Amino acid sequence: MKVILDAKQIEAALSDLTDSIAQQVSANVDIAVIGIRSRGEILAKRLSQRLSDKLGKTVPYGTLDITLYRDDLNDPQSDAQPTVRSTELPFDINEKIIILVDDVLYTGRSTRAAMDALVDFGRPKAIRLAVLVDRGRRELPIQADYIGCKVDIGPGQSVEVNLVDTDDKDQVIVK
Repeated sequence: MKVILDAKQIEAALSDLTDSIAQQVSANVDIAVIGIRSRGEILAKRLSQRLSDKLGKTVPYGTLDITLYRDDLNDPQSDAQPTVRSTELPFDINEKIIILVDDVLYTGRSTRAAMDALVDFGRPKAIRLAVLVDRGRRELPIQADYIGCKVDIGPGQSVEVNLVDTDDKDQVIVK
């Protein structure tokens, strides 16, 4: 196990993400932040608060559950039962620039599922992807617009994001 981001580095990465997004979004553009359950929703809330402060206006955030949009839901080699949780979008996504937030970008499959889920709720003006960690090695042609940290990790390893809200500490580790 190797720590690749500690709490201070996660804070710095969120500040960098906030600055990058704020630089590309003018003050009169409607944006919203939507996190993919479960760690993405925590990061989305933090990012929304930072963007609200930086832009001087409320940037709404929501949570997206992608369980029913995953392409591995009916995997015949898995006997796990998926847990479907709620999607919480307390605002209209139509004509907004949506900042879709996930903790780790790997194959691109979660992002694809999230985009499919989002368009069932409306038609955003644009969808931009922000991730805390990009570990490369995509299976789908999906790239993040905003990246907190980029690492090259072999296929036999995993990235685990721990956040104080659910795990008692902020850190990112490679196992």
